[in-house]
Amino acid sequence: MPQVNVTINGKIYRMACDDGQEAHLEGLADRLNVVIDRLRGSFGEIGDQRLTVMAALTMGDELTEAHRRIRRLEAELAGINENKSAVIARYEEAEAGFARAIDQVALRIEGFADRLVAQRRHG
Repeated sequence: MPQVNVTINGKIYRMACDDGQEAHLEGLADRLNVVIDRLRGSFGEIGDQRLTVMAALTMGDELTEAHRRIRRLEAELAGINENKSAVIARYEEAEAGFARAIDQVALRIEGFADRLVAQRRHG
């Protein structure tokens, strides 16, 4: 299992990760450092542990909001898919209706044609 050294809030931590996840872990540490730096800029020096906890809570809040947005988008997509299915069903019904109407018109035309042929033969 690979190990990666990441620096968080000025401290180096040796972390284990799955194969191929090294860059992802480093990116997560970089993101955490960005949040810590932003909080430090807003609150000043409030203690490393408190700053790290606040950063974790901030990132957790961002993750919760992202999950909320994903669920809302999934619900919208489900609604769109339901509407799409309803539109397709109406289209198929209309298409079947047109086909039946065309068949009826064709039968009437054939009937007229048959009567014309019969009149010519007898007329």
